[in-house]
Order: sequence, then structure tokens, then C-alpha cells
Amino acid sequence: MADVTARMLALLSTLQTGRSFTGDELTRRLSVSPRTLRRDVDRLRSYGYPVETQPGPGGYYRLSAGRTMPPLVLDDDEAVATLLALAALASTTPSPTPPSPAGPTTPARPSAAGSSSGERGIDDAALRAYGKVDQFLPARLRGQVVSVRSSLETTPQPAPTVTADQLGTIAEAIAAVETISFSYINARGEHAIRRVEPYRQIHYMLRWYLLAYDLDRDDWRVFRLDRITDERRTNTPYTPRPLPADSATAYLRQALNKSKQKLTLTIDAPIAPVLDALKYQDAEIHPLDADHTSVTIALDTWQWLLLPLAFLNADFHLPPTSPFTPAYRTFAHRLLTATT
Repeated sequence: MADVTARMLALLSTLQTGRSFTGDELTRRLSVSPRTLRRDVDRLRSYGYPVETQPGPGGYYRLSAGRTMPPLVLDDDEAVATLLALAALASTTPSPTPPSPAGPTTPARPSAAGSSSGERGIDDAALRAYGKVDQFLPARLRGQVVSVRSSLETTPQPAPTVTADQLGTIAEAIAAVETISFSYINARGEHAIRRVEPYRQIHYMLRWYLLAYDLDRDDWRVFRLDRITDERRTNTPYTPRPLPADSATAYLRQALNKSKQKLTLTIDAPIAPVLDALKYQDAEIHPLDADHTSVTIALDTWQWLLLPLAFLNADFHLPPTSPFTPAYRTFAHRLLTATT
């Protein structure tokens, strides 16, 4: 029975990804025979899961969308991971809202405290789900989930918030390959109506971003979601363009770092303490061996790196050709002078 339960959970987890699978794909993934797969699919249906099948060439198995589903079927690790993910998202708190800039404005989103549930921030939604996720789990897991929740505390992290409705509207437009329009206030406080072909939503360093092709600027642009209001689907389809980067995240990092300078250095320390010291920096960190780590980091100014290196308490080596090297030499001379 334990083997059957594990196999059913594996099948359900695979189907819940939302895509269609051929019978051959599922039998390979689950290491079962076609006959066992058919039996397991019948069991899922008997539990109330709407599994669609298409026989013959081009056939598939998939879960139907838009229907009432039974309680979540998660294994122990997935239940704990779900709870921790909700806790992490719920730990973000809305940043103080700056005064509205002069000039044309659009109505601000209601705050989480005084809005309808549909307009509350995604962090508030995560907090509400965190408090009741155990109600949707099998009985055998509820006690463990309740115990994990009662034993867990998270540190509040101020960050701009977005709403589930906003994320959902943009996500639907991306899925439908459909242009959207919205009001946008940029970092300089300038307001404009933008029309874009949305490509991806990205969560990076406690911020939500939209990568899209701006039709009026005729170029790719990155937008902060917390600066977007009045987003609207236009029902106008578009033909996807090739992204000028390996991924949306890679493009975002390039855009955020385009005014920064890169520095590569070697640190005489294992990778673990280096990762800890630079956890809030946008850095590429790789072990060279057990005791040496390579770091490539994008910096606004040379001072940003001083404090993390001081806390590491390890030797490091800067390339003599780095544009920051003269500044570091000057500062090192000041430290020596101050101690003599």
C-alpha cells in the first residue's frame, strides 16, 4: 500500500504541472508499466481528480483546468516546503509609500489594510493562506504542518508589494500572447501610459518586475510592478520576439547592472562563508577549490565591497587592471597611516 500511495503521489505531482504527457512519458518518469499507469489514472479519477485522456497517436494524459479539485495531495516534504514558501512570502511587508509626484497621476491601489481582499498585496494573501493551508491537506499531514507553523518565526522584510490580481492579469496576457497597457511612474517620478508585449514576470531581490517589449519605444524594457497601475488586457495578439538574452532573469540583471562596473576577485576562503558575506549582493560566486573562491560582482562604487570583505576575515586578490584598484590602494594607505 505504501508503494501504491507513493506512486499515486508521484503521478499526481507530475500531472499537476499543468502540461499534457504521453503514456510513454509517464511510464518512463514513474518507472511503471502501461497497465499500472492506466490503473493509477483510474484511481485518481475515483478520488475526484479530473484526468483527461486522448487515446491513439498524439494521445495524452492531463488534469482538466477550471474544475473543483479535492484536497491537496502532498507528500511530507512538499507540505513543509509549501508552508515555508508561504512564510517567506508573507514575511515581506509593504514599504512606506512616497508622496505622489507632481503632474498627472492615476488612482493609487488601495492599501492592504483598507482594501477588499482582491486588492490586498500578495504578501497579505500568503499570510492568510499560511494560516489555513493545513485545512486542505490529508489528515496524516495536518499535525506536522501545524507543528511546523507554531515553531516558525520570520523576520519582516520591507518591500514594495503587488496584488494577486495584478500578477494574474499580466500572467493571463502573457499566456494569451496579448498586449497590455498600463499607467507607469518611473524612478524619476515621470508618469506615462505604456503599451507593451509582456514576456515574463520576475521576482528578484524582493522586487517584482515585468520584462516586456515596449511598443512606443520599440525596444525591450523592464518595469517595476509596484509602479504599475490600471493594467489592462487589450485582446490584441502579438507575435513573440526573440529575447536578446539567455533568459528573462539574465536580461533583468543586465538592465539593473548596466551603469555598474564589474570586478572579479579571488578570495582565500571556502565558498560557504563567501556566500554568506555576499548574500545581499548581485554576484556570481564559484569555488575554485576547497579553500579558494572566485567572485564576480557588479558595483556602483568601490566602497560597497569593503564591509563584506572585512567581515570575511580572509585574504583576497584584486586584478591590477581593475578600475577600482587605485581607490582600494588609496584607502589601504589611509588605514596604514591611521594605525602608525
